[in-house]
Amino acid sequence: MNTESHAVDPKLLEILVCPLTKGPLEYDRESQELISRKAGLAYPIRDGIPIMLADEARELSGSTNTEN
Repeated sequence: MNTESHAVDPKLLEILVCPLTKGPLEYDRESQELISRKAGLAYPIRDGIPIMLADEARELSGSTNTEN
């Protein structure tokens, strides 16, 4: 399946927040992830659906997150 065909609806992105920090998320089209800079995590998007589970998130390299 072509992941480039899936994009996050801008209206959805406006209401989604990081489940850990409640901070804003940034959409990374290239990696198909929602980025939480505050938490230092990247939440995957699979088949156009954001997976907002901390256990599924990838830690960003160089992250200084100490909340866990």
